[in-house]
Amino acid sequence: MKASYFKYILHFKQASGTSRGILTDKETWFIILEKEGKKGIGECGILRGLSADDRPDYEEKLKWTCENIHLGEQKLWEELIEFPSIQFGVEMAFLSLKSETPFELFPSDFVKSIKSISINGLIWMGDEDFMKAQIEGKIEQGFSCIKLKIGAIDFDKELDLLRFIRANFDEKTIEIRVDANGVFDSNDALFKIKQLTGFKLHSIEQPIKKNQTDTMSVLCKSTTIPIALDEELIGIFSLESKEELLQKVMPQYIILKPSFIGGFRGTLEWIALAKKYNIGWWITSALESNVGLNAIAQFTFLQNNSMPQGLGTGSLYTNNFDSPLTVYDGQLWYDTTRNWNFTI
Repeated sequence: MKASYFKYILHFKQASGTSRGILTDKETWFIILEKEGKKGIGECGILRGLSADDRPDYEEKLKWTCENIHLGEQKLWEELIEFPSIQFGVEMAFLSLKSETPFELFPSDFVKSIKSISINGLIWMGDEDFMKAQIEGKIEQGFSCIKLKIGAIDFDKELDLLRFIRANFDEKTIEIRVDANGVFDSNDALFKIKQLTGFKLHSIEQPIKKNQTDTMSVLCKSTTIPIALDEELIGIFSLESKEELLQKVMPQYIILKPSFIGGFRGTLEWIALAKKYNIGWWITSALESNVGLNAIAQFTFLQNNSMPQGLGTGSLYTNNFDSPLTVYDGQLWYDTTRNWNFTI
């Protein structure tokens, strides 16, 4: 078996605001496996400034992985424990190599275009008019669940945006999730959550920065809005550490991004623990290209979670790869009449 890798820069159609700044480009890496005339494709979806494996030796580890591909998927997954995005890329590449076609990793009614996946509509941070326009657009597109990233503008203006939504749509018509990306101060997080309570939100993601587990535990016990851990899961590698975190914090939800938490295997570990402690969960992409998004979507469908998932990021880039993934009426479909344009 032969393995190689290459870098690819994705360009956002419009600058996208997060609590960590404005995104204009997104770096990603691909691993290509070749064996007996077949090829397998895996995407290593790193997000600089956030991924646990955002390290100076990242490319060096990718090179090492390709040079040691003979170790096999299981051994490599163990050796790459501190490089979750590479774990994911390797896992995907081996699945792709074994599959009948490089992009149909998990046969299902989703891949056959018989069933779809419910997804949320993502509202990026920005000024009030920009966010309001996005909200109106997502509702017109048929989304019944929207996710607002908050923390970029004045909190009172963000409350006004929520008032705008609720003045026109009740919680049965539009489910609202908000993502604070750790922007709240730990001293007044509970006060701000209480201010949000009247808008009947589904949940709030990561209200305070990670690694404040004592405070987060208190918040989860006292909150009037269900709390979902997101960044908190990044960098938690061992099964024991994962269980320890959930036992201590006991969040209402956890959000699973395979590129950040060790691929499908790491995701399944978190799901098993969530079920053990009666914690809800959903799966979200981490701004991968359509290659990684496709793999995550196919995997997600098999987990039989009826909640809206965070998989609507395929249209963000000017130079994404054409794929069968399409969004219609708040649902992600795998349209078998559309083809891939990923050439290797």
